[in-house]
Amino acid sequence: MAAPQQRIAQTADAPSIVVIDDDVSMRKALDNLFKSVGFEVELFASPQDFLQTDRADRPGCIVLDVRFPGRSGLDMQRDLADAEAQLPIIFITGYGDIPMSVRAMKAGAVEFLTKPFRDQDLLDAVGTALEKDRVRRTAEMNLAELRGRFDTLTARERQVLSLVVAGRLNKQIAGELGVSEMTVKMHRRQVMRKMQASGVAQLVRLADQLTSSMTHG
Repeated sequence: MAAPQQRIAQTADAPSIVVIDDDVSMRKALDNLFKSVGFEVELFASPQDFLQTDRADRPGCIVLDVRFPGRSGLDMQRDLADAEAQLPIIFITGYGDIPMSVRAMKAGAVEFLTKPFRDQDLLDAVGTALEKDRVRRTAEMNLAELRGRFDTLTARERQVLSLVVAGRLNKQIAGELGVSEMTVKMHRRQVMRKMQASGVAQLVRLADQLTSSMTHG
C-alpha cells in the first residue's frame, strides 16, 4: 500500500468517507486505504449505527456493505432516501447478484462492487461519488442564493416579474396593473437589478429555475 499522503484538513467542508460494514477487518482495510490518499473516514458497524448518529451534514459519500443482520444495505438506501439524506452510495458485497445490483443502481447508487475488488476501482468510484455530491451541493447553494434574491422583490416587483417572463410588453403590463408605463419601467429595472439578470432571456431562465425548484421541492 502506498505511503500516506498529506491529510485533508479536518473541517466541516472537507469530504468524509463513511464506511459501513460489519466486518472489522474490512472496516480497518478501508480506513487505511482512504486515509492513505488523504481522506477523512468515519467507520460504522451497521446502518443503524450510522442512522442514529447526529452527524453534521458535510461533503462525502457512503461505502456500504449490502448484507447485515436484520436490515440490509439496500434497506438503508431506501431509509436514507426517505430521510432526504443525499450522500451518494457505493455498494460493496461478497454476495452480489445482477438483480441486487440493478436494484441498487436504479435507486441511485454510484457503483456496485463485488469483493474482492481492486483498490483503484473503489477509489475511482469514490471520486465519482464525491464529484456527484459536490455538483449537488453547488446547485443547492446557487438555488438558495437565487431564492434569496427573489425574496428581496416587493409584491409589485413580483407581479412585474411574472408578466415580463410571460412575454408581456411594458405597455401591456401597465394596462394590466393599472399603472403608468414609466412605473413599469422603474419596477422592471429593479427586478433586473435584484435578480442580477443581464436581460430578459436570463430572467426567464432564473424564473424557470425557481418554478422548477418549487414544483419538485
